Amino acid sequence: MVHRIVVLLGAALPLAVAADVRVVEEIAAKVNNEIITRGDLDKARRDNEQRLRAEGLSGPRLAEAVNQANTNALEDLIDQILLVQKGKDLNIKVDPEINRELARIQVESKITDPEKFKDYVRENTGMSYEDYKDFLTRRLLAQRVIGQEVSYKIQIPDAELKKYYDEHQSKYVRKDSVVYLSQILLSTEGKTPEQVATAETKAKDITAKARKGEKFSDLVRENSDDPETAKNGGQLPPYQRGMLQPQIEAIVFKEKKGYITDPIKVPAGFLILKIEERFESGQASFEEVKQQIQEEMAAPRMEPKIREYLTRLREDAFLQIKDGYTDTGAAPGKDTRWKDVAQLKPQTTTKEEVASRIKHHKKVLFLPIPGTNKSTPAATPATPGSAPPAAPSTPPADPPASPVKQ
Repeated sequence: MVHRIVVLLGAALPLAVAADVRVVEEIAAKVNNEIITRGDLDKARRDNEQRLRAEGLSGPRLAEAVNQANTNALEDLIDQILLVQKGKDLNIKVDPEINRELARIQVESKITDPEKFKDYVRENTGMSYEDYKDFLTRRLLAQRVIGQEVSYKIQIPDAELKKYYDEHQSKYVRKDSVVYLSQILLSTEGKTPEQVATAETKAKDITAKARKGEKFSDLVRENSDDPETAKNGGQLPPYQRGMLQPQIEAIVFKEKKGYITDPIKVPAGFLILKIEERFESGQASFEEVKQQIQEEMAAPRMEPKIREYLTRLREDAFLQIKDGYTDTGAAPGKDTRWKDVAQLKPQTTTKEEVASRIKHHKKVLFLPIPGTNKSTPAATPATPGSAPPAAPSTPPADPPASPVKQ
């Protein structure tokens, strides 16, 4: 089933725009504290045709599909903005997941140098590293809102999930063993022998606390000397076999999820690792992919529920549409006519002002919403050994530094 995808971000203007403040952008719609410009819509329409051609459509079928997608362009942009705004209102935090996804892409690219990886992302997505990270964040926010506000109400019986798994097992085969770790590092760099001994004692004490049930992420923040991973609860990128020190691999690819290692002496100090998740290569078990199957099977049943939810968001939003533009997802009875009064933004804005908003909605990007039949260019996760998703997309955040490879 082809999912219709909705737009999350507004269009980014070329770098030259900031210097040309005389050029005026027409505002097509106001969505709470954000605007959609004619340039945003033009970019969305160009992307629609590019995506549909990439899907293999041509001739009359292409023309019909492009016309339908373009008719819904403003609706899609409004949908995405409302979902991201709602995610922020609900205080949904996605930074750990974004860092993990970006780190996963870096692992699969086999590029360890951060600057070279940023170049790799730019070359494969057409976006800067920071823009790519912003895109992933907004996409995940939109998906989380749908999951939290709509999807959780649709539950598929286990028997149906298992039947689907049995009939589609080839979809759930992993190429490599993968382990997800969190770390606490107690640095011994520049320390005297006595200080090293003290650090080792402290590491053993922390290990004992973690094994007794104290929250590992709290212990990370209170004790870890690695500033990067200390900020995200100690999370490291996923590792495949052959990427870690042999002494570490011998432990983490043998023990089970939740295992806390003894302190491991590494050049940087003493390392304590927690196995957050571990997957063996080969056929994934039903339990491992049960949630994924739930989401896949629930998707077709979700479309009307999602539309209802997006209508409610429109009803509660400050939403104004300029004459000549149509929101095909408009809430029945809601007055969204443009009101030219002093306290509202003008019907046009300078490109300088639009450029100042780029950090909030950088490009016209198309994101999948589970359960809808919308489809437009989206950044999808890279498969092992592949490049990051092609534009429109966004680059990964710098993966956390780690001494595990030293």
